Amino acid sequence: MKALFLSFLFSLAAGGAFAQTATPAPALTRQNPPVQTVEAACGQCKFGLKGHGCDLAVRIDGKAYFVDGTDIDAHGDAHAKDGFCNAIRQARVQGTVQNNRFKATSFQLVTEPAKK
Repeated sequence: MKALFLSFLFSLAAGGAFAQTATPAPALTRQNPPVQTVEAACGQCKFGLKGHGCDLAVRIDGKAYFVDGTDIDAHGDAHAKDGFCNAIRQARVQGTVQNNRFKATSFQLVTEPAKK
């Protein structure tokens, strides 16, 4: 009798486990942020941001943000004539603003047109 009762309980438990249907998780609709052309320069020297030393920043819709994901030295000599500490350059960037910083997933300087 004990074996029959245990067998019955096992059948109920197994049947309950197989009766559940898995609901698929909703598809994530995370899209890549758009690529945009922004102003890029030294945040302290050209955009007036508070900080120590020279750090890369971008200006988006009139507001400047320090950049994470690349640094000022990755794009040439910051103190050259056309460097970030002496000139505001155009850059094609992709990323998002988080915690008042621009988190770059892509950063590419726009080349200056050749001067005649």
